[in-house]
Amino acid sequence: MTIRNLDKLFAPRSVAVIGASDRSSRVGTVVLDNLIKGGFAGAIWPVNPKYRHLHGLHCYASVRALPAIPDLAVIAVPPQAVPEQIEKLGMIGCRAAVVLTAGLSSETLPDGRTLQQAMLDAAKPHLLRILGPNCLGMLIPGLRLNASFAHTDAQPGQLAFVSQSGALCTIVLDWAKQHGIGFSHFLSVGDSADVDFGDIIDYLASDPQTRAILLYIESVKNARKFMSAARSAARNKPIVAVKSGRNARAAQAAASHTGALAGGDDVYTAALRRAGILRVDGVEELFDAVETLARSRKMPGERLAIITNGGGPGVMAVDTLIGHGGTLADLSPETMAALDAALPATWSHGNPVDIIGDAPSSRYGDAVKIVLADPGVDAVLVMHAPTAIVPSLEPAKAVVEATRGTMKNVLTCWSGGGAVQAARKVFAEAGLASYETPDAAVRAFVHMVDYQRNMKNLMEIPAELPEDFRPDLAAVRKVIDTALAEQRSMLNEIEGKRILAAYGIPAVPTEAAASPDEAAAAAERMGLPVALKILSPDITHKSDVGGVALNLSSTTEVRTAAEAMLARVRQHRPQARIDGFTVQPMIRRARAHELIVGALTDPIFGPAIMFGQGGVGVEVIGDRAIALPPLNMHLADDLIDRTKVSRLLSGYRDFPPVDRSALSALLIRVSQLISDHAEIAELDINPLYADDQGMVALDARIVVRRSPVVGHDRLAIRPYPSGLEEIVELRSGEKVLLRPIRPEDEPAHVDFVNNVSAEDYRLRFFSPMRSLPHSEMARFTQIDYEREMAFIAVRLVESGQHETLGVVRAITDPDNQRAEFAVLVRSDMKGQGLGEHLMRKIIVYCRQRGTREIVGDILRENQAMRTLATELGFRPSGRSASDVVEVILPLQP
Repeated sequence: MTIRNLDKLFAPRSVAVIGASDRSSRVGTVVLDNLIKGGFAGAIWPVNPKYRHLHGLHCYASVRALPAIPDLAVIAVPPQAVPEQIEKLGMIGCRAAVVLTAGLSSETLPDGRTLQQAMLDAAKPHLLRILGPNCLGMLIPGLRLNASFAHTDAQPGQLAFVSQSGALCTIVLDWAKQHGIGFSHFLSVGDSADVDFGDIIDYLASDPQTRAILLYIESVKNARKFMSAARSAARNKPIVAVKSGRNARAAQAAASHTGALAGGDDVYTAALRRAGILRVDGVEELFDAVETLARSRKMPGERLAIITNGGGPGVMAVDTLIGHGGTLADLSPETMAALDAALPATWSHGNPVDIIGDAPSSRYGDAVKIVLADPGVDAVLVMHAPTAIVPSLEPAKAVVEATRGTMKNVLTCWSGGGAVQAARKVFAEAGLASYETPDAAVRAFVHMVDYQRNMKNLMEIPAELPEDFRPDLAAVRKVIDTALAEQRSMLNEIEGKRILAAYGIPAVPTEAAASPDEAAAAAERMGLPVALKILSPDITHKSDVGGVALNLSSTTEVRTAAEAMLARVRQHRPQARIDGFTVQPMIRRARAHELIVGALTDPIFGPAIMFGQGGVGVEVIGDRAIALPPLNMHLADDLIDRTKVSRLLSGYRDFPPVDRSALSALLIRVSQLISDHAEIAELDINPLYADDQGMVALDARIVVRRSPVVGHDRLAIRPYPSGLEEIVELRSGEKVLLRPIRPEDEPAHVDFVNNVSAEDYRLRFFSPMRSLPHSEMARFTQIDYEREMAFIAVRLVESGQHETLGVVRAITDPDNQRAEFAVLVRSDMKGQGLGEHLMRKIIVYCRQRGTREIVGDILRENQAMRTLATELGFRPSGRSASDVVEVILPLQP
């Protein structure tokens, strides 16, 4: 389920309190008191057979005795009674409940079910939605609804706060009241047995009273639903999250470098980033970030200039900026000359721009105007420390005046107490963000940068892959099946490189040898010098036990090294099984970078890809970044850019640059590999040599395990569904490809819309033709296959590119009950039957997906589309307007 019946939960007109009481120590007493004191305008019905009246209200003996069906029930009864109460509520027609009771997951019934599962089983036949159990409740100030046992109420506002921690809720309520912050919704989700983050985000995404969504996350249960909901909502309003447990590690005993390096928190960070969610470190930062984003404008870049009247605060700001990976702007010669003319000779002559402690208001204004005019500056932070010479208010007014009309972001930091309050009020009235400390101001700028990067990842046009590749799935399947049949989890190096080869990932040639003599013979065949490694299913890190020998330049050296290696390994790991050795030619690439590319399986979000600096010291260096598959070229580039080693890959001194396009393509292949084969639990390519000559994997370590799911089902983000591609023949005899739309189709989609006549455009969009901006085109092409589908018809043109001939789209509600369709065919392709092919394609897809019905709006004058709809089985719904006909097609029996 998703948003079904959540209107009853979050916008009730009547509330029943089951377990209401007059005993001061009872939760039911506090809830009833909060509902009454809050001023809820709807009916409030206490339910408890022990009382006739409570708090001046008539009290009912049971839910069956209620005068009407309650929209919402708040349940505060012992755990054993919860399933029965849910069943009774469902029987009378109630469709939403808040279960405050704790302990349902730890107690079991004679049939083995937990009380929580019995509660869910009782709710399911009635589609009754449950918030909780084990939660504080919820507050919806706009309705004056306080259905919680919180110690205080919440003020009305436009922020929605959703928390898994009830204790944190009470802290935030106190903090928000003290700071005058209000909420549209204040929700404690507790154990999230039914209604979870994904459901709530879906609901709040379309709530007009909510301008931003704030989350406190301890864990996510349904990763794909969460990611789908967040990626959809984040396009329309900011989502900011605090994720607890930042230092927790999910795989201490991992068998690979990747598993050891990438803990669960790293994957959470990657998931939130991919979903467009800004992650922050604490509650105060949570609200600061929302206010920052509310006042921020889109930035052309990430370069910050700092203006200050004190050197110390300026240095502190730079330290914080660099520590968070920010970029300090380089001032242009023209800017430096203008500042020289406007400032005293003792100014800092650089960024930060120290205008000296005695700076009058005019000096602030001049400096701000000059720096804002620099094209190399994307945002400006203006700082002020109080002095006895210049009152704090006048410089603030000068800054406000100097920033009028600018499209760049300006942040202010007037440090101090009462002396700067008037200045901060001036900034608030002018719409400029203001912070109390340099650290807070710089962190706010970093939030802006991170948020913009996240939005870019949601909206960017991915580049086409440099080349198409078709992996040898059968070869991989054979290797995995053999290992699992032999009850082995660790593939040997030979098997690992076979899998890499099947996905076009270059690896150094490697031969297996059973003895020192065979190793020497293999070395002579492939050419000296060689590298020799121990081959054992029980040894993960070979160098740790002396299982690696390099630069062996003769067969005698190979034989001697192999014998010594056997002795060392047997001494260090006497129980380890030894299958022999691997022999490979030495790769002499003095200017190659040692990289690591890996993959792991997170218990929540499934497969994750790691990239970073590799080599023997990979754990010590700790330079890595994580991303969730599927990857495209843009996302792969972003993954590389988030590492320190990426700066070296661009070339420096006599090191030539690495082919970034080829490296990104390799990451995509690894992403495809881990997505295609659910049995691959961990993967290491370490080291991966990369230089101007290309890339080659020197070692490959792969862990396999049986998986209860197959392929793409374990991915948090549904990948491109290539199985839906289909070739159809038009009336002219031409064959075209129908396939799901991809993000990289945006340029072709722009050309497609430009080849639609103004009249056809009006019939499709119900408005005159206009140029669609990138943001809107991105929404058309970067779809979430979990909840939306668009099929395009394409033909291959001489340039090797595809051109788009038509498109059909269906957007499904979160409950998969109704899909709205729209179809458009290029004007010169009309009459070829393409529209019918597209419509039949989307109908079959929606029916197979289990969608209940498909609907669409057609202009009454669009007779051709109305005729096609009738031929396909659509009928008028009866909800049509004067100029628009709504048609509907039932898809399920």
